[in-house]
Amino acid sequence: MASTSGLRSPPPPRSDAASPRPKFDSELLKAYMKKLLSSTLQNNSWPDQKERERVKEWIHEIGARVKERMVEIQPRGFKYIVFTQINENLGQGGRADLSLHWEDTDVVAQEMYSNDTLICICIAFAIA
Repeated sequence: MASTSGLRSPPPPRSDAASPRPKFDSELLKAYMKKLLSSTLQNNSWPDQKERERVKEWIHEIGARVKERMVEIQPRGFKYIVFTQINENLGQGGRADLSLHWEDTDVVAQEMYSNDTLICICIAFAIA
């Protein structure tokens, strides 16, 4: 509902009661993602035009392995979404921020890796 100033009213406070849903360990996933991005990309550079399929392969591999790890951490009770993006590093700035506000048990984990020639952002959602 809008207030007289045109801004929305704050949402009602959430209950302090513990949720019966399982909690996803996002810190465990973040540590895995950090190691995975580094080990997958550290010895690679942005490919020439003829080899651009390699970028698609890296994206697919990272996304699949993150999802597999998410299922290992919490095999039931969540839907998983993994977004991976790799761009050429031309010295540009960049930032990616996400938050979610559905249930107390939902989490988002984000990691970024960069070297002299490429930038990778991987974002994973676990939604109860």
